[in-house]
Amino acid sequence: MKTANSSSKPYIGRFAPSPSGDLHFGSLVTALGSFLQAKSQHGQWRLRIDDIDPPREVPGAADSILATLECYGLYWDGPVVYQSQRHAAYREILAELIHNNQCYYCRCTRHCIHEMGGLYNGRCRWLNLPATNAALRISQCHPIYDFNDRIRGTVHTEPAIAEEDFIIHRKDGLFAYNLVVVIDDHYQGVTEIVRGADLIAPTSHQISLYRHLSLPEPTYAHLPLALNKDNNKLSKQNHAQPIPTSDPRPVLIEALNFLQQPYIDGWQEISIEQLLALAIKNWDLSLVPDYDSVTTKFQ
Repeated sequence: MKTANSSSKPYIGRFAPSPSGDLHFGSLVTALGSFLQAKSQHGQWRLRIDDIDPPREVPGAADSILATLECYGLYWDGPVVYQSQRHAAYREILAELIHNNQCYYCRCTRHCIHEMGGLYNGRCRWLNLPATNAALRISQCHPIYDFNDRIRGTVHTEPAIAEEDFIIHRKDGLFAYNLVVVIDDHYQGVTEIVRGADLIAPTSHQISLYRHLSLPEPTYAHLPLALNKDNNKLSKQNHAQPIPTSDPRPVLIEALNFLQQPYIDGWQEISIEQLLALAIKNWDLSLVPDYDSVTTKFQ
């Protein structure tokens, strides 16, 4: 069942790409869907570059993403936030969690976890290990067994996954995605997270962190994924082609069709700004499909 957003706060949405390559059609679907949802609510649409994992980053990708969004008329509100500039905030939250005994150090390897059956079983929770050569795990006190998604309805989480003490700081010194996305969405005042369905799985862990940190929780809407002919998600890893910048209008129309929004007659004769204004006016979240689809274009 698709539900309405009952929040009385001013609406703030966001788009948070990682700079691992140029924007492809699947990325555009997410950007456009989150943009239209925010603007249809007379809200703000904020932008964050999730550059928290340097080994995966492509030099120049962040600037390319910004330029492409501007080319497509998707202008963001406020300054761009870069996670690479937010390390002090992450360390502050980690120190708070450590001080409150809400996390612990773990030295279990992937091989160890494989032997546990694929999910971490809390082996190190009571060992009081030092920080050296160790990851930091949350002491799970707020397992999330289900949550409401505004597109996909009630989403259930397997109990073993919901109850897992997941990593919030990696052994290699990098901050874990689940931690930083919660900290930064709160920092940017995000009231609703509209993103791709590939991020449904970690949502329960993220909601759990909101509760560990006593932060207000956003609502969620997970958009359908654009799949290639092999039924794999369009992604930079799967060599999805960058979207063209010569004339964004046909690509925007294709993305609107993918999201099953009302067709805009005569789009060939209007500007990008006029096209987006009509798309905002016509936007209907209830029409967005709750299943992924193969797209034959822009692969």
